Amino acid sequence: MKTLREAACKTTVRVKRLTGEGPVKRRIMDMGITKGVSVFVRKVAPFGDPIEVTVRGYELSIRKADAEMVEVEPFFLPED
Repeated sequence: MKTLREAACKTTVRVKRLTGEGPVKRRIMDMGITKGVSVFVRKVAPFGDPIEVTVRGYELSIRKADAEMVEVEPFFLPED
């Protein structure tokens, strides 16, 4: 399964599920990363930590360890 950490820069993905436990999972959800939401990967730092994303219209920096707990799938807009 692909995680947010593995998502390519300048791509949009959709959150499939969160694999974290307890307070870590709660913190990720409090940041707005919940099942079904789309996440745009803006930048990745040179050593991969942190990852800068856009979620629900705001910018967010997330650590690699937290990004590994977010399973994602490619996001495609419906065609007309």
